[in-house]
Amino acid sequence: MIGQQRELNLRFLAEPTDVNYGGKVHGGMVMKWIDQAGYAAAVGWSGKYSVTVAVGGIRFVAPIRISDLVTVHTKLVYTGTSSMHFAIDVKARDPMGGEERLCTHCVIVFVAMDEKEGKPTSVPAWTPSSDDDLRLAEYAQKVMGLSKGIEETVERLAAVNAAAT
Repeated sequence: MIGQQRELNLRFLAEPTDVNYGGKVHGGMVMKWIDQAGYAAAVGWSGKYSVTVAVGGIRFVAPIRISDLVTVHTKLVYTGTSSMHFAIDVKARDPMGGEERLCTHCVIVFVAMDEKEGKPTSVPAWTPSSDDDLRLAEYAQKVMGLSKGIEETVERLAAVNAAAT
């Protein structure tokens, strides 16, 4: 069923080894979970080994506490020739009850790779079919466009600094 798995949820409990000195899950661990869920979603969509190429618009909205039930929700929101863009929401709640809260959000991009040569290869196309889908596809493209602009600015600054030394 390649190209059929548009959404994926990973659920688990935040463990003592996931937290920082303040007792909250540290950002690096949240980013690891995002990457793992994104990889599973990318492989599920494309049926091919995939690599992370970008993460954009990451926002840490609320802390995740030790023992929280964490859900990492991925949703495919845009495909290119070989790329797949996923909107990621990380939510958490007390497993004994309570409201689920949004903790982190971002867009992550994966590229499917050819097994033989290790080069980008095509993925099944996804076409937005609702107003919400169109909005999410536009959002993903804007977030990644902003990230690309930041990357270009950093490269220009690096070139200026290299020329000055």
